[in-house]
Amino acid sequence: MSNVLVTGGSSFIAGHVIAQLLDQGYTVRTTIRSLIKENTVRSALRLAGVTGDEALTFVEADLMQDTGWRAAVAGMDFAIHLASPIHTGKVKDEDEVISPARDGALRVLRAASDAGVRRVVLTSAFHAVGFGHGHIDHVFTEDDWSPLNGPGVDAYGRSKILAEKAAWDFNKKPGQKMELTTILPVAVMGPLIGNDVSGANHIIQRSLNGKMPGYPHLFVPIVDVRDVAAAHIAAMTRPEAAGERFLVGTGEPAVAMKEIGAILKRDLGAQASKVPTRSIPNIVVRAAALFNDEFKSVAADLGYVKRVSNDKTRTLLGIAPRPAREAIVAAGRSIVDHGLAD
Repeated sequence: MSNVLVTGGSSFIAGHVIAQLLDQGYTVRTTIRSLIKENTVRSALRLAGVTGDEALTFVEADLMQDTGWRAAVAGMDFAIHLASPIHTGKVKDEDEVISPARDGALRVLRAASDAGVRRVVLTSAFHAVGFGHGHIDHVFTEDDWSPLNGPGVDAYGRSKILAEKAAWDFNKKPGQKMELTTILPVAVMGPLIGNDVSGANHIIQRSLNGKMPGYPHLFVPIVDVRDVAAAHIAAMTRPEAAGERFLVGTGEPAVAMKEIGAILKRDLGAQASKVPTRSIPNIVVRAAALFNDEFKSVAADLGYVKRVSNDKTRTLLGIAPRPAREAIVAAGRSIVDHGLAD
C-alpha cells in the first residue's frame, strides 16, 4: 500500500483520517508540533479501537517553520494537509490565524512538490464557499467562493479563503506535476478520538453541560466526521478527483440549533437533562452583536437556511454521507462517554 503523510495528527478530523488509513492498510506518517504528544495520540487511537498503529510514525513540524517538513514528506506518495489554526470570532491580530493557515499550506505544498509527492489533499472549509454572501436564494456548490469581507466572515473564514486560493495558485505554476484536491466540509460533528472537543462538537458539549443558555435562530449544515475522513481518502486515490474542490455535507437542509437540542434530548434521555429548550430572540442576538464582535458572524446568518450541494462528493468520490441526526447523536454519546458533558 502507499505511504501517506497526514499533517496535524492530534486534531479531530486527522484522528479519523489516520484511523481509516491504518484500517485500510496504508503506512502513515503524521506531523505534530511536539513529539511529546505522540503517546497521547497513540493512546487516543487505541482507545477508539484503532489497530495496526505500528504502521504509524510521527515527525515534529510546525506550520510557521521550515524545519521538519522535508523529513515529513520524504518517501511519501500522498499528503493530506489538515493542520491549520482554528479560532472563530474576534481575534486581536488576524495574522496570527491567517499566516499559519496560508503560509503553512504553502510550506507543505513546496516540500511535497520537491519530494515528488503525487497528490496533496488540502482541507479547506465551507467558510471558503458559503459565508459573507448575505441571505441569497442559492444552492452553494464548489464553484462558489466567499467574499473576504462579506457579512459574517471572520479571521478564521479569511484564513480558509486565503489558504485555499494560495494553494490553487501554487499548483497552477508552470511545470507543476503534483496534483491538488481540496475538501470543504460543512460543520463537522461526530465521535471523539481522545478528549479534545473541537469544531462543531462544541455546540453539543455546551448543550449537554448547560453552558448554552438557549438557542439562537440559526441553522447549521452538518456532516459526520467519519464521512469527512472517508472523503479525504477517496479524494486522495480517485484519479478523477485531481484538480477538484469537494463540498462535503449530507445534502439535507441545515439543522436548526434548537432541533439539535431536541435530538439530544430524544436520544440521550437523562444524560441530556441540561440541554436547553428556550430560544434566544433575534433582537437579543443583534443587540449583543453591537457590543461584541464575536456575535457579528452569528447575527449575519440569523434565520438563514443555507443549502449545500453534495452532488460532486457523491458522484466523483462515491461518498453517501450519514444523516445529520446520526452525527449529532454520535457526538453526544461520545462526549458523555468521555466524561466531558459536565
